[in-house]
Amino acid sequence: MDIQERNIGGCEDNIVEMIDMDEENLALSSSSAADTAFDAVIGCIEDIIMEEEFQQLQQSFMEKHYLEFEDSDENKLSYTPIFNEYVDLLEKHLEQQLTERIPGFNMNTFTELLMQHKEEVSGDIFDMLLTFTDFMAFKEMFLDYRNEKEGRGVDLSQGLVVTSLIPAGSEHTDSTGPL
Repeated sequence: MDIQERNIGGCEDNIVEMIDMDEENLALSSSSAADTAFDAVIGCIEDIIMEEEFQQLQQSFMEKHYLEFEDSDENKLSYTPIFNEYVDLLEKHLEQQLTERIPGFNMNTFTELLMQHKEEVSGDIFDMLLTFTDFMAFKEMFLDYRNEKEGRGVDLSQGLVVTSLIPAGSEHTDSTGPL
């Protein structure tokens, strides 16, 4: 599946549609068209995962299952059906939304492109997409969620020091008078 630029509705004003093309029709610009298409899909994914519907799906799923996950080297058998349900629910939602917004969208083609461009994708987006294919990333997401729910998140406040930029005893004024 190759890429051809077309002006269509969707996540962007100008988006690139993924369609089958003859190899003869490919020009040197196909690389930039492919890059544009990839960027458009990533932009759509960012839009989708920020929408209330996706957030609610993920939040309610995690809320339902987070107590099952424990921070140990051994993985419970119960993790597998939870992982499969998560992938089925959220990946299918994401794929459905992308298919509606980008005519000709193909998840398999996008996955191949993602692996080629993974260095270019925002860490948060890549990490979220990784939870669909990498069980350990999925488990880590649940462990982080559980730690946050139970108040065991990372507390950075111990390393903070507040220092005044105005030396003690000096008189500084602003437009309203002395400080």
